[in-house]
Amino acid sequence: MSRCLELARLGAGNVAPNPMVGAVLVHDKKVIGEGYHQIHGQAHAEVNCIKSVHPENENLIRESTLYVSLEPCVHHGKTPPCVDLILHNRIPKVVVGCRDPFDKVNGKGIDKLKSAGVEVVTNVLEKECIDLNKRFFCFYKKHRPFIILKWAQCCNAKIANEDFSRVFISNEFTNRLVHKWRSEEAAILVGTHTVLRDDPELTVRLWKGKNPIRLIIDMNLSLSKSSKIFNSQSDTIIFNSKKHEKIDNILYFKVENDAKVIDHAINALYQLNIQSVIIEGGAKTLQSFIDKKMWDEARVITNQELAIDHGIPAPRLIHFKQTHSASILSDNLHYYQFAQ
Repeated sequence: MSRCLELARLGAGNVAPNPMVGAVLVHDKKVIGEGYHQIHGQAHAEVNCIKSVHPENENLIRESTLYVSLEPCVHHGKTPPCVDLILHNRIPKVVVGCRDPFDKVNGKGIDKLKSAGVEVVTNVLEKECIDLNKRFFCFYKKHRPFIILKWAQCCNAKIANEDFSRVFISNEFTNRLVHKWRSEEAAILVGTHTVLRDDPELTVRLWKGKNPIRLIIDMNLSLSKSSKIFNSQSDTIIFNSKKHEKIDNILYFKVENDAKVIDHAINALYQLNIQSVIIEGGAKTLQSFIDKKMWDEARVITNQELAIDHGIPAPRLIHFKQTHSASILSDNLHYYQFAQ
């Protein structure tokens, strides 16, 4: 199962909104096939695993055990059900890391295998398998995207000068990591003032990967069309109180109640099948999510060699626990999880 997880991670950034899944086929303690879900809409892990078996070993498939990190699907989507493939190949035993929370699967794949006489072992490295696809599980269990907060601060917990002029806090190597983070999420969100002050592009430029969908909270549509977030590099959704229409790659999504803009925005992302979002500012927007207890992870970058006198205070986390930390030259990175 550990090998399944290693394989599954190779699909990161390429399979969403599907989960990352790995599969290994074992005969008499020897691996004869392995595979993972590589690209959304294409073959699942079980298919690639069975296809990888060398022709001289194909006769061993009927005597092998299939390990898979997530319950095999039993429904017709972009590809046929993997359960049917397992039964067609007469695999006698399947070891499953965790159940699939998606309603069309959620135990149905395991039940069908058992009903057909297949021996099924479940919940092997279950916690690790769920954590691998925490975005997928959050989306289908909590009916909202997985929410990551991110900001950079100086050593005295300030994120900008008092006049809101921009300060480059994190170093160039940490910035590359931030762009990697962006490539791993479906969307990126900032507030109006961040766009007005910094004119960010909110794309992946320092890392190879797919640009996230840009989400902007701009209730009064005050942003200039010359802002970089209106370029064609990625799709953009503007949450506002004025209009609801789509123009080229820009979707204007009308929100009726200013006081509940976060709730409406998160609900809209669920309806649009956007499973994860990283929120990069500003301080007021970040604090709004914190105060509503609407977050799952926080990643805080602290430059230990920089101080800003009379600057803008960084957001203040509540209900959290630190999971781990790291250092990149002058930058300390602290990772947190929401904890009620």
